[in-house]
Amino acid sequence: MFDFSKNHFELFGIPASFEVNVAELAVRYRELQQVVHPDRFAAAGERSQRLSLQAATQVNEAYATLRDPLKRAQYLLRLQGRESEGRQSTLDDPEFLAQQMELREAQDTVRSAADPYAEITALSRKIDAMIDALAVQLSAQFNGTDPDRLALAEQMVLRMQFLKKLQSEAEAIEADLDEAR
Repeated sequence: MFDFSKNHFELFGIPASFEVNVAELAVRYRELQQVVHPDRFAAAGERSQRLSLQAATQVNEAYATLRDPLKRAQYLLRLQGRESEGRQSTLDDPEFLAQQMELREAQDTVRSAADPYAEITALSRKIDAMIDALAVQLSAQFNGTDPDRLALAEQMVLRMQFLKKLQSEAEAIEADLDEAR
């Protein structure tokens, strides 16, 4: 029925690469869901229902991982034996850390700005652009041949984690502003 030993890329029938065609991934996701969805096994035995649920869960997890650049990079590193996800790591990059402080200070002043929506929109766009730039750099590292490329990719993943957290906080601020209206 379903091969639980496949990695996420194998499951979706795509190359193990940072570059993923998200539209193709979505099509393949829908195809896989049609095959393993628990509703298809409602009349089947308990074992088949349980296996279907496990397969659907694996498909959902794989899809969530592969469509998100940060999760995909972390997964690729794991496949290469680099366990960076979940580790408490700090960056030894004073310039990046100063930039993070600047972004946090900008977030802290949004609510008191004359036009908080314009401020949070501008800040969100800046963070999004930084994440996009890191994704391009990550792609280069995963496609490269430099022996230090995975260590560099790990550092980029840490940067992206910081930025994703800031992005999430900016979204929360915007939601708070919407509620205050």
